Amino acid sequence: MGLIIHQEKIDQAAAEKLVELCPFNAITYDGKLSIGPACKMCKMCVKKGPEGAVTFEEESVIVCNKDEWRGVAVFAEQRDGKIHPVSLELVGKAKELAAVTGHPVLVVLIGSKIKDAAEQLLHYGVDRVYLYDDPSFKDFVISPYANAFTDFIEKIKPSSILVGATSLGRSLAPKVAARVHAGLTADCTMLEMKENTDLVQIRPAFGGNIMAQIVTPNTRPQFCTVRYKIFSAPEKCAPSGEIINMAVSPEMLSGNTEVIKTVKKPAEIDISDAEIIVAVGRGLKTKEDLTLAEKLADALGAQLACTRPLVEAGWFDAKRQIGLSGRTVKPKLIIALGVSGSVQFAAGMQNSDRIIAVNIDKDAPIFKFAHVGFIGDLYEIVPNLLQRIEEGKHV
Repeated sequence: MGLIIHQEKIDQAAAEKLVELCPFNAITYDGKLSIGPACKMCKMCVKKGPEGAVTFEEESVIVCNKDEWRGVAVFAEQRDGKIHPVSLELVGKAKELAAVTGHPVLVVLIGSKIKDAAEQLLHYGVDRVYLYDDPSFKDFVISPYANAFTDFIEKIKPSSILVGATSLGRSLAPKVAARVHAGLTADCTMLEMKENTDLVQIRPAFGGNIMAQIVTPNTRPQFCTVRYKIFSAPEKCAPSGEIINMAVSPEMLSGNTEVIKTVKKPAEIDISDAEIIVAVGRGLKTKEDLTLAEKLADALGAQLACTRPLVEAGWFDAKRQIGLSGRTVKPKLIIALGVSGSVQFAAGMQNSDRIIAVNIDKDAPIFKFAHVGFIGDLYEIVPNLLQRIEEGKHV
């Protein structure tokens, strides 16, 4: 789509008229007419310029045959044969999406000695697991993994593809999406399927102030990443699907990276896996007052977490931050102390089973989605709560 200049129809007089017509000074002439980046596509040169000197041509939209693309696919991330929990959550969502169109639920699994992991996936109601099993896939090296993933897409043609927004998924998904000329929507918080197989990918935009709905109706596959703890994993069931072993060629294993040594990091506390969380916000007056929140967390066997301002203040490590720029959590219980409840924070914890909020401001946004709210001073409420917990331990 754009403006086409027909130089053969432009003489000095026509050029001067076109230069004068342009309200954005985007047209220049030095023996040859040019339209620069200042052009706003107002089409004044087309409408009022010399006839046929400049024309506007629409770009033809190439629409793919959607019938050739079937299935909602999940990239199952594994480490040492253990499936990452986010992949099981995506399988649960894929089953919901596929039910709308009657498409199968597909899984692509890449690794070494992972037949047991493939069989495990069948217990979650998937229809087919496409297995790329080779010793060269033992460690994650992006080029071979991308080659295998691309091979799966080109041969199987899934309509939609869901990838976990882990460190591995965020590295792999953009590379594969670029190879197959697909768009990629990152960090989706909701997914909906239309009956015509268009996937509605919903994610926060502009700092969480709006929820953007992204649809790619003319191309396939539809690619998105989803954070851990956004959806729920399905219940285990009797296996009914099948495992399909995919051919692994020498070309597929080629790459410019060689793994010389793998060093495992010590296990770190991840608040995403916590079942009980005590989260603190700017309602806490000083860093020393964290002792109060720590006592509550210890009494409940909870993990301590925070909002972004407390990370920026240096009170917490970023790994304990909840929100769009932090971790997404889905505990059985979260107690928010002095947390206002901004959109960014809410996006990271609003799917929790039970949310209890303590805030002195009765109009704090967190009360809109909290299941239980205490309007009052946390310095009075938390000691009282601790006393009741201690009394309960001795009953």
